[in-house]
Amino acid sequence: MFSNRVRIFIAFVFLLSLGLLLYLRIYELAAVAVMMIILLIWDYFKQGTLVVAAKYFHHKEFDKAEASLKEISDPKWLSKKRRGYYEFIYGGICVQKQEFKAAEQHYEIAAQYPLRSVNDHVAALVTVANISIRHNDYEKAKAYLQLAEQHADKITAKMKDVISKLHKELKTK
Repeated sequence: MFSNRVRIFIAFVFLLSLGLLLYLRIYELAAVAVMMIILLIWDYFKQGTLVVAAKYFHHKEFDKAEASLKEISDPKWLSKKRRGYYEFIYGGICVQKQEFKAAEQHYEIAAQYPLRSVNDHVAALVTVANISIRHNDYEKAKAYLQLAEQHADKITAKMKDVISKLHKELKTK
């Protein structure tokens, strides 16, 4: 939820308060300060700066979103719910930068994790299928479209339209 700078500043404030509380021998509040520091460290590894990056991504500030995602030291340490969304956002950034192979890899990973909604999951699958069509990998595109169609009853009409257009495009190839 915080950027790394804010997280470090808050941890420093709690560390100073911990020192003061230990000096004043107020051990109960010192224990709370220790717990808050531990919570900030846990939040760094399990949540990262994903909320900040998502905010930038939704406002179409892709450079800032990418910078926030790069503050995450190792995406493998993110919680399962956050890892998929990390890959989804990074895939969107790669599409904007027209780095389609990297986008395909990120969306493939995103599809393996739970996302915010079924529509987001299907969007990841459809994007991989679309990129695969552009790279003439029609078998992979068909496989990902089949995976996307498994959720046909839970997705929006716009996403159904995209899937049908991709099917039409596959038939012409």
